[in-house]
Amino acid sequence: MATFPESHRDLLSTDVAALATIGSDGFPQVTALWFLFDEDTLKISLNTARQKTKNLQREPACTLFILDRANPMRYLEVRARAEVRPDTDYAFADKVGKKYGADLRQMDRPGESRVVVALHPVKVNAVDLGRH
Repeated sequence: MATFPESHRDLLSTDVAALATIGSDGFPQVTALWFLFDEDTLKISLNTARQKTKNLQREPACTLFILDRANPMRYLEVRARAEVRPDTDYAFADKVGKKYGADLRQMDRPGESRVVVALHPVKVNAVDLGRH
């Protein structure tokens, strides 16, 4: 399993990342989203009605991209396999909500549910184009 280099670990606590999944048509679907670095694992709370969730359930290969907004020449690309598990009691969704000051339950429609997506890195690219 790939690890996160110390030089870029600060990006694991930033606020927004982009998740690329593979759509049923074979093309990437990219979405900006919230995430947590929880118990040494990158995790995402997703609504089961969303296309990105369906994509990950069908094809777990994905990439999470975190740009350092203070220095856009620095970023972290995490190529991973997604593990999708139910979050029926919203325990993880509540953790994410706490980080962002939001109630994820309010974002879901009646009858919708949540999953926890754990990203298991296959390859980590830590890039700093400003360093020579």
